[in-house]
Amino acid sequence: MKRIGILSSHNGSGFDAIQKACENNELDAQVVLVISNNSTAQVLQKAQSKNIPNFIVNAKKFPDENLDKKITDMMSEFKVDYIFLSGYMKKIEENLVKTFENRIINSHPALLPKFGGKGMYGTNVHKAVIENGEKKSGCTVHFVNENYDEGKFILQNEITLEENETVESLEEKIKKLEIITIIESLKTVIK
Repeated sequence: MKRIGILSSHNGSGFDAIQKACENNELDAQVVLVISNNSTAQVLQKAQSKNIPNFIVNAKKFPDENLDKKITDMMSEFKVDYIFLSGYMKKIEENLVKTFENRIINSHPALLPKFGGKGMYGTNVHKAVIENGEKKSGCTVHFVNENYDEGKFILQNEITLEENETVESLEEKIKKLEIITIIESLKTVIK
């Protein structure tokens, strides 16, 4: 059984999907650690309710420590096989990328390479898709490297935009698609 670590800054909808798939034996895996940079992130309470070890790691809590090294050490200590970024709003640094090369996975709410990079997250992505007049959007699950949204693709799924698509309606559709795509992707990676 593979061991998954989660990095999340907010609600952790990816965590929810992965945890549910693990509980339902869709994935031969177990979430063993949740780390957030945000002390008020809901994902921490969700992890706690499932008795999953969870920690806050940020500059406020650890002002004199190298956070990249701290997160890497914690993931290693918990013997994590794969790391999933569930809405993690910090750039993944070199130490973590090298230690867990091709084992850090992210889901992006667009069809990369379009609409990726710094500042392209959440509503910003969907707004850019609509403003650009795109006919299709979707999500991309990919491995993480040292550059935002540039790692090797694992899986992309797409939808066709409606004529009257709004940022809100597109965001809702992509969130549902991401849950399916995350689990499909992990099934191909986790063996």
